[in-house]
Amino acid sequence: MKAIEIKHLQKQFSPDQWALKDVDLSVETGKVFGFLGPNGAGKTTTVKILSGILKATQGEVSVLGFDPAREPVKVHAASGVLTEHAEMYDHLSAIDNLIFFGEVFGLSQAESRKRGEALLDTLDLTAAAAQKLKTFSTGMRQRLSLARTLIHQPKVLFLDEPTSGLDPESGKSVNQLLNRLAKEEGITIFLCTHQLRYAQEICTDYGLLDQGKLLAAGTLAELRKKVSTQTTVRIEAAKMPQIAGMTLLGFDSFEIPVTTREDVPRLVKQLVAGGALIYHVEIHEPSLEEIYFKFVDAQKEAPDE
Repeated sequence: MKAIEIKHLQKQFSPDQWALKDVDLSVETGKVFGFLGPNGAGKTTTVKILSGILKATQGEVSVLGFDPAREPVKVHAASGVLTEHAEMYDHLSAIDNLIFFGEVFGLSQAESRKRGEALLDTLDLTAAAAQKLKTFSTGMRQRLSLARTLIHQPKVLFLDEPTSGLDPESGKSVNQLLNRLAKEEGITIFLCTHQLRYAQEICTDYGLLDQGKLLAAGTLAELRKKVSTQTTVRIEAAKMPQIAGMTLLGFDSFEIPVTTREDVPRLVKQLVAGGALIYHVEIHEPSLEEIYFKFVDAQKEAPDE
């Protein structure tokens, strides 16, 4: 079963303001799905519709088979939502916040405490369990927000910039937790971010959004095939002979197109025979950032509908 399905989704806030324009998307169970685009692209609007906070103007959506507009209670019970600025209670301690939200989701106080303590340990917050939230740093608040989101053991997580405000070590811990939740527990993670390099490190699948339109979706390999079939080799070398199609990238740095990866050894052998002193060879494939902007540029060049 698809964890998330979106069909012909549109959201219009005013006659001249379309937040989403005919978005079609599906996410398999257990994937870390990166929903990518700049601020204002429509990411948050999509999550609000999927979580039942907003109603779509047109189209259909489902989360684990439930319609958020008709069955919001079932969707809320099965999912967790972490916004970039999640609200909790400053006058309560970390553990008391988790107990409160656990009980909101129908857990007993004892079960809420048990799960809360386990999450605090996982997110390296045990030492601050009795500390009031108002004394927390931004990074500590973000980790506690993630713990609150996980307290009822949701099957789908909607995350908005989950590592915002975290130091590198804390960010790494959160990323490891998200990967474990997806791989070991089959939790589907719908991660909204504008940080493309970060998304490439953690996500398994991607949806590229711009101005309310879904430009493309798929794995990194699938997206690469959509924008380019050409493989290039980046070489650092001195005394480089001239090769057809070669581009100078910088001092002693060159890029050469090849048809397949199997051409690379022959190319290196040819260059060495021609007198090149080779220091480094790297097969280059488009990064997620490069792919995204190729789709954006193509969209700008496309005729108006």
